[in-house]
Amino acid sequence: MKNFLFLIAIVLTTLTSCTFTENMTIAENGSGKYSVDMDGATLMSMAGDQLAASMGEKQPKNIDTTFTFKQLFVEKKDSIAKLPLATQQELKKLENVVVNMKMNAENKVFLLKFNNDFKSVSELQDVMKTLQTLQKIDSKSGGDSMGLGNGMFSNNSDVTYSYAGKTFSRKATLLPKENNKAQQDSLGMNKMIFASSNYVLKYNFPKRIKKVSNPNALFSEDKKSLTIQYPFTDYMEHPEKLDLIVEFE
Repeated sequence: MKNFLFLIAIVLTTLTSCTFTENMTIAENGSGKYSVDMDGATLMSMAGDQLAASMGEKQPKNIDTTFTFKQLFVEKKDSIAKLPLATQQELKKLENVVVNMKMNAENKVFLLKFNNDFKSVSELQDVMKTLQTLQKIDSKSGGDSMGLGNGMFSNNSDVTYSYAGKTFSRKATLLPKENNKAQQDSLGMNKMIFASSNYVLKYNFPKRIKKVSNPNALFSEDKKSLTIQYPFTDYMEHPEKLDLIVEFE
């Protein structure tokens, strides 16, 4: 699994022209399925050989694998034990997240998916915050945080979701900005890496949509699903632009 984690780290720090899709399907009782998909087909076309070299391979090899964060945490248990209790509790919530990774050099395919079932949308947290939490695993033992870099995916916000039958909301709460040099360097790097990437919201509801706060939303024929696309730089620099309120019939 270590090689797969290393590959994820390499890909996440070199993604260009990538599409991140946040998928959510909510059932009548408020439970459902959540995933974030990262499509790195452009990266495979441009840098497949570089990925192979990073893994010590002469040619990019095909990969189709699935693992859970719980498996990762077992491998990292000594490092996790050194973390503050609050951080350990954060990680505990992520145990059931399932990671699917597919890479096919010939077909220029690279798909990375983080999947999580939920009983209530209030349980969910932004997958990028999940990656930030993973960065903490090796910090106490002098590791490189899976190669993700300090603050690589930090957009200084907490995302919360709510579903009350008649309404659904996605809200980003901005956190105090850190004005240190490392934080500023991270923001600059993020802007360069993700300048041509997109972040897409795809939500499926059990009821017909009556009203949406974002006028750019596209609806399915039955009006139970919506899609909204944003520049990824909006997600990183202005996460509140992804705030959403949906009212149902």
